[in-house]
Amino acid sequence: MTQIQGSEYDRLFYPFLFEGGQVSLDEVLAQVRHSTLEKCRDIIGLRRATLARHQADIVAAGQAMAQAFAAGGTLFAFGNGGSATDVQDIVADLLAPEVPGWRSLPALALTDDVAVVTAVANDVGFANVFTRQIIAFGQPGDIALGFSTSGTSKNVLAALEQAKKQGMLTIGLAGYDGGQMAQMTAVDFCLVCPSDHIPRIQEAQATVYHALLEVVQVILSP
Repeated sequence: MTQIQGSEYDRLFYPFLFEGGQVSLDEVLAQVRHSTLEKCRDIIGLRRATLARHQADIVAAGQAMAQAFAAGGTLFAFGNGGSATDVQDIVADLLAPEVPGWRSLPALALTDDVAVVTAVANDVGFANVFTRQIIAFGQPGDIALGFSTSGTSKNVLAALEQAKKQGMLTIGLAGYDGGQMAQMTAVDFCLVCPSDHIPRIQEAQATVYHALLEVVQVILSP
């Protein structure tokens, strides 16, 4: 590819395409393979570290969730950015499980209603976008599940505080050292993926919440 063919974006992110054949295809593929294997090793290591740290907590949190669902509770999940996609994933897995025999369970992603999120952010402040929804929808015995890779997201922490005031089960997923979330008495279970690399944290958090779902479904299965 020539300089004329490629954009500035292309030259920034894919410099090897503009080196006039100086880098062979085999070298590029070797680099990609090395990078992929490194990422695999990193995420496997983080998953193992998270399990070693929180194996008993994951089981206990899953048991508490199952008890809440059995009593008619609803799960409310919330998070920002990439965590918002995890929120949507776990809610989709609860509402429409892909595993045969698993029950559909009530859940709501507090990131889904753009009208509510933008109205509260504009009128009250972004720190309240999840809290206001917890106030409106949350009932004693429901579940609040908050995602924050840093453990310091103000709107997530505020919603967990409010949920505990309303008698809800509170579960937080964090990275790094857990941040403020790990210190909160309002959080019943704080599951920390000990890493400072956000993509790896979110991958490990996905493993954690899928493990929680499996514990819930095993307990609730006939």
